[in-house]
Formats: sequence, C-alpha cells, structure tokens
Amino acid sequence: MAACGRLLLSVNALRRLPCNLHDLHPGNGGFAAANTLRHLRVVQFVSRMASGDSQAPVSLKQTMQLPTGDSFEVAAASGLSESEFRIAIDSTLFKQWLKNMQSKRGILSDGNMHLRRVEVQGIDMFGDRIGFLKFRAEVLDSLTGVKAPGIVFARGPSVAVLILLESVGKTYAVLTEQVRVPVGKLILELPAGMVDDGGGDIVGTAVREVEEEIGISLNVRDMVDLTAFLDSATDCRVFPSPGGCDEELNLFLYKAHVNEEIIRSLQGKEMGLRDHGELIKVHVVPYDELWRMTADAKALAAIAIYEMAKRDGLLPQSSA
Repeated sequence: MAACGRLLLSVNALRRLPCNLHDLHPGNGGFAAANTLRHLRVVQFVSRMASGDSQAPVSLKQTMQLPTGDSFEVAAASGLSESEFRIAIDSTLFKQWLKNMQSKRGILSDGNMHLRRVEVQGIDMFGDRIGFLKFRAEVLDSLTGVKAPGIVFARGPSVAVLILLESVGKTYAVLTEQVRVPVGKLILELPAGMVDDGGGDIVGTAVREVEEEIGISLNVRDMVDLTAFLDSATDCRVFPSPGGCDEELNLFLYKAHVNEEIIRSLQGKEMGLRDHGELIKVHVVPYDELWRMTADAKALAAIAIYEMAKRDGLLPQSSA
C-alpha cells in the first residue's frame, strides 16, 4: 500500500497544475501533461481499490424461528467458515441449548425474557463430531431491555463415578490424577467423561469411562444414579459452572468388596487413551479423607449426595 500512497501524492501535485485539456498537444509540450493524465487515471483506479470499493466478504447469518413464533438472528463471527457455521447451528449442542431455553423452567418459558441474536464464535471438532461450541447470546428482559450475561461454552452432558472399594474393614475411593491445562494443575478427580453427541447411553458411558481411566470393569446393574435422588425441579442433574458452561453432570455410585491385592494393583497405575492425550495416574485413597484431598467439584458433589442419600435411607441395601 506504500505504492498507493506515492501515487496519491502525484494526484495532489497534478491538481495544482494550471492545465487545460487543449494544452495536451505535443506541440505545446503536452507529452508530459498527457503522461500525467494517464497517471491520474491509474491513481484514481488504485485509490478506489484501496478505499474499499472492492466487494466485501458476504456475512454468514440466518433467521431462526422458535415454536412460539418469535424469531432471532444467528450470525457467524469473523473468521468462521461457512461449513463451521453450518456444523455449529445444526449440532446437538446448539439444538439442546435452544430446547433448554424453551423448557418448562427455561429462560424463555414465561415471556419475561426474549432471545434477539446469537453470534457463533468457534467450534472444536473431536474427529468427525463437534466437541465444543462457543457462542454469545443476546437475551434481554422483555420489559426493561436489560441484557443478561450470555457468553456460552457448550460441551453437553457428562458423567462421573464415585467408586468405593471395601477391603479389610476400610473403604477406599478411586481417583484419577489428570493434567488439566485450563487450570494449569494436576487434579485428583473422579473418573469422568463426556456423553456422546445425541445423548447416548449415560450409564454405559460411565462404565466405559471407568474401564478406560481405571482399568476395571463395572457391572451396570450395580451402578446407582446419585443424581436421581435430587428433586425433579433440578432435572436430576448437577450444573458445575452454569455461569458460562452448559455442562450437565450425572453422578453415579459404585460399591464393591475387594481383596488387598486389588487395592495395591490400582495404586499408581498409569491409564488413559494416550493417543487422545489422556495422561492418567490412578490413586486409591481412604474415603473418609477424600473430601479434604480433592478440589474436584464432581467428587465433592458426589460425596454430599451420597452421604445425604445414605442418611435418608434412599440407597439400595447393597450400596448403603
């Protein structure tokens, strides 16, 4: 663009010349003036190109309609490709978020709030399926127009399992130590994982995650859904970070009697799907010390629900 700047200076200089068109004749020294005129035409063309007269990229957006008849705009942020935009708005993550908004206890259910616009900002693919979706929603109070905080990191449902192993009169909890880059720390936490796109088999996902992260097989029939003890108003889910993330968590309990050899074989065991970036070490800790040893919200929530359910006699006899 430096060349354009030099050309524009030539135009300014040309404008100061006392030159008429009839002077542009070779006999009147018009060759120089004629060359300058051609220079002007080139400069005017380059100047138009530099000033933004060229066609701008077409913005990606569309209008979507809710069952109530209300409509809102969905647009792609700068840098998002058309294919990424289509994947985002067609994803289960986005559709489930809209469904939650319109559910019985959803934000839009009573008409006091309305959705005006959604800006899709990015996606992360896990193979051929969408893993994470980032967008900003403009949700306003219908009466005052005040906007609610609307930055959303969508990742969908997940599961975690509180595994309690009884051996020689003591109860142990099984944890995983994992690298958690977002917090910059190694975290002791319950075995956990994301539920496949579309909901999938939640109990089956929990069992599979334990096999992958711990290396032991669980009997599905012995799994106890701790979140099922919550009031129906909660949708029997735990929301770890609803201020920014849509994740809804199912917590399960698994109890078993094992010999000391099992406890020793699990301690320090290295597990995880290495080709998926899972660097996991297994830890077995006394259950009565667990609440002090972990900063994992999944573990602390599972302990709280388990202890309250046990107090109220809600657990199956085999898991009490």
